[in-house]
Amino acid sequence: MWRKAVVAALLALAIGFFYHGSLDLPEQILGYIGLPNSQTSSQSVNSLEQVISAAWEALITLPTRQWSRVAVGVNACVDVVVSGVGLLQALAVDPGAGQDHEVLHSKEDLKEAFIHFMGRGAAAERFFSDKEAFQRIARAAAEYPSAKLYVGGNAALIAQKLATYPDLMVLLCGPVGPKLHEMLDEQIVVPVGSLQETDEFHLILEYKAGEQWGSTQAPQANRFIFSHDVSNGAMRSLETFIASLEEFQPDLVVLSGLHMMEGQGRQLWEERLKEAVLAISDIRKDIPIHLELASMTDKDYMNSIMQEQFMPIVSSIGLNEQELLFLSQAGRGPHAELDTWKGIPDVGRVSDILLWILEQYGRSDPSSEADLTRIHFHTLAYHILATVDGYWGNQVAAVMAGAQVAGSQACGLRSIDVSKVELKAPLEFHSSHVEPREQLTLNPVEPVTVWRRRNVTFHFSPVLVCKKPLRTVGLGDAISAQGIVYSEFKTQQPF
Repeated sequence: MWRKAVVAALLALAIGFFYHGSLDLPEQILGYIGLPNSQTSSQSVNSLEQVISAAWEALITLPTRQWSRVAVGVNACVDVVVSGVGLLQALAVDPGAGQDHEVLHSKEDLKEAFIHFMGRGAAAERFFSDKEAFQRIARAAAEYPSAKLYVGGNAALIAQKLATYPDLMVLLCGPVGPKLHEMLDEQIVVPVGSLQETDEFHLILEYKAGEQWGSTQAPQANRFIFSHDVSNGAMRSLETFIASLEEFQPDLVVLSGLHMMEGQGRQLWEERLKEAVLAISDIRKDIPIHLELASMTDKDYMNSIMQEQFMPIVSSIGLNEQELLFLSQAGRGPHAELDTWKGIPDVGRVSDILLWILEQYGRSDPSSEADLTRIHFHTLAYHILATVDGYWGNQVAAVMAGAQVAGSQACGLRSIDVSKVELKAPLEFHSSHVEPREQLTLNPVEPVTVWRRRNVTFHFSPVLVCKKPLRTVGLGDAISAQGIVYSEFKTQQPF
């Protein structure tokens, strides 16, 4: 129905052009409706994927004023990536019922948590409390035939993505051991205080779409991450990071790793959160801070992040659908009654929660002292950039750039191959689930749908989802990094 409406609209546009004696229609429109242009006589109708990919190539442009020096911290490690089902079978554990555990204490806990999230096709990250048991599992993972080592940790992955831009100088602070240092891009600057004698290892258990273990089948490809990482868990590099900023003089700070403290116990994270807020408050007010969130399960911990005023002192945050819903549940926000998203998250509900965050913890009220003015939300099928009016520019290009890299990187490619991706985003949706709401549609020729709610603007982009993803780890970090590179921060105050 929707596709017919789009074709009809484009056909009407074509007829208008013919009526006025012009055949200079854009090539992607002619291709989409199956009309020949001067370059081709093909009558084949382009797919929605082709039209969207072509639009991205034409419309994604860097902002007028770009970042020159970005400081990133504070979690870094070496990722050991293995088949989740294969490793668990090698550990001689049998499939069974899934159950989530906030902290893992044994192989049995690991198996149950893995099955729980595999059955939902959801990403998750947990702390493994038993050091010796973790080391045994890590050895088995490293010896697994198809195991691969990669740069890991949100901060290090974001730094790696930023380092692909040759004119951008990148500082990385985090626990950097010899193996990680060897794998980092040579353009990345690592302070001496961040170097350590041994690496921190994280185990990434991946599964494919449709993969089955016992009675559990994965609806989509994803991964389960766990570690016994005390350096990142206590954010030990935070003070080194803050101290390095004075000499490095960044024009943007990217912070991640808060989720690593969750498994360390309440006493530690309560104290470290207060210290972190004090440390970050020392960063100059004219330097924007982007906070990248990750999987958490302790509502008290998430509340502490909000109550200790962590959220209001950053300018921008990046998060996925699980983190968004958990944040709303912890703060008793909109749609907190949902246990989990069913299928593709409803755009209207996502919009409601994003607006609530910016109004509750951000500067949607001009008289507010909060700094939060931007949220980059990403889920498998689509992304939304929500910004308080007057603080950020080039957000249409930024949300497209993040969506584009999601499809290409998941397929292990530098650019989109339309034969290897598919459109899963809704073609029609609403701006809200609860308010008087606007019905919106996706236009593949200009594939960013924009709407406003009070003084917050929402930018929606579909993702061209990789049909057979080669690697899912680090996609969220690449998306946020790409989105921030294409964003322009406006230092002047809005009217």
